[in-house]
Amino acid sequence: MGQRGLRSSGNRSPDLPAIAAQRGCAAAACEGNRTVTQQKSLKRRVRARMAKTGERYTSARRQVLAKATNDGPAATPLTLATPGQVEPAPTYSTSDEAVRKATGRSHAEWFELLDAWGATAHTHTEIAEWLSSAHGAPSWWRQSITVDYERARGMRGRHQMADGFSVSVTRTVPVPPDRALAAFVDDATLRRWLPGAPMEPRPTRAKLTARFDWSDPASRVVVNIAPKGTDRSIVAVTHERIPDAAVAERLKAGWRDRLGHLKAFLEAE
Repeated sequence: MGQRGLRSSGNRSPDLPAIAAQRGCAAAACEGNRTVTQQKSLKRRVRARMAKTGERYTSARRQVLAKATNDGPAATPLTLATPGQVEPAPTYSTSDEAVRKATGRSHAEWFELLDAWGATAHTHTEIAEWLSSAHGAPSWWRQSITVDYERARGMRGRHQMADGFSVSVTRTVPVPPDRALAAFVDDATLRRWLPGAPMEPRPTRAKLTARFDWSDPASRVVVNIAPKGTDRSIVAVTHERIPDAAVAERLKAGWRDRLGHLKAFLEAE
């Protein structure tokens, strides 16, 4: 009787090259499955660290791999990227061209100075003060450089600010600025498109601006409206002082969804 899954004829021996080919394919499939499983496991661990620390993916992955190396070599090396894959370029709060024009140095040049000074052992305030006292960096730019440096060195996570995490969402709506603002400051209107939101208004004298206390979690919401043409507006919602990265991502997704509802609500009015 022939082997299951292979053709045989009478007493003829099974086709050995076919068996070898099948075994080779099975081994390759197992190896491929192992690699995929390891990649998924790595991604899960990296994302877990991102949620816990607020680090960006690249920084979190570097820390996970460093820990794996310190704990001892794995039985099979983890595959991090396909051959030829290039790491994404770093993103900064301002362009290299802008920071060079304003300060005379690029991000890389500022980071080199900060590394030589040992900035990773200092607080945000100490870094910003050093940029001012040692190199005369202007007030706004020293804050921007400090934040970008902290993110690049894994000291600050995505959306992380000195007082917590901050996320922003914008949407263009088909109404003039005063109507867009009314959708937030008129309580009856607000409840129609944003029912149940745990927010209470705060006083402000700024034009086309609304501020709120958000109670769950305790945080702040700032709404800025800007005209776009004659009959449209840009609505920018900034949710700040959020306690952790995971909540910040959830709130950002929620605001994207809600501003989509706002646009549809205003279009139907």
